Amino acid sequence: LRHRLFNLQSSERAFEVGQRHYDIGNDVFEAMLDPTMSYSCGYWAQAQTLDEAQLSKLDMVCRKLQLKPGERLLEIGCGWGGLAKHAATNYGVSVVGITVSREQKKLAEQRCAGLPVEIHLMDYRDLTGQFDKVVSVGMFEHVGPKNYPVYFQTAHDLMTDEGFFLLHTIGNYTTSTHTDAWIDNYIFPNGKVPSAKELTTAIEDRFLIEDWHNFGQDYDKTLMAWWHNFNQAWPQLEQRYGQRFYRMWRYYLMCCAGYFRARQGQLWQLVLSKRTRRAVYRS
Repeated sequence: LRHRLFNLQSSERAFEVGQRHYDIGNDVFEAMLDPTMSYSCGYWAQAQTLDEAQLSKLDMVCRKLQLKPGERLLEIGCGWGGLAKHAATNYGVSVVGITVSREQKKLAEQRCAGLPVEIHLMDYRDLTGQFDKVVSVGMFEHVGPKNYPVYFQTAHDLMTDEGFFLLHTIGNYTTSTHTDAWIDNYIFPNGKVPSAKELTTAIEDRFLIEDWHNFGQDYDKTLMAWWHNFNQAWPQLEQRYGQRFYRMWRYYLMCCAGYFRARQGQLWQLVLSKRTRRAVYRS
């Protein structure tokens, strides 16, 4: 009923997930994640370690966007700055990243110091300007179906006629009217995983789909690598967080790994363009 009757991802609620999840403590995420602090699925096709998988994912995103020196890249949901730093360092672009987490903003600015990267604490609905390329990695799960039209319209309006928008998101194998109650209550408040039907309905008449890539099984490997790192680091985290947090975090990582192992969960990367684009997209 909550999902049906209310807009759980409204502008007024946009910062709740930042406060309740992403702001719990950078030490947890630094211990669990790879050095780029990528909190999204790695790409394991030719990778043997989490570090390699995340670097492979970041570079694949940049290559799919066909980034060129001097371009402006907008990142909707920039996390701790891993992609912004990689794109600015290796592809010569300037980056504007936004987040709803104060802790992410603070650390992302430190990690991107000296690079042409701006990090802002803001909701995507407040964005203005014009960008050559737009990217969103692991943020769309917080948008919610009631906001899909405004989300895609915002990205459309911010992007140049010849640009690309790369959307990296978890997807559900079927359309669901609700989110798992435990995940909603303890991990990602107000989250909602889209189905392919929901995505294409919202994209229709706004973007063309140039490429749709699914590597959902790689999220199982990513989550198990996060669990290994978190468990190894727990003796240093235990005094601050306690056993209740340990049990909660273990269940979160394990049940999500099971979700992808069962192939109920997918991981999609879509490359989108406007109808005004004339060049053929070649991945």
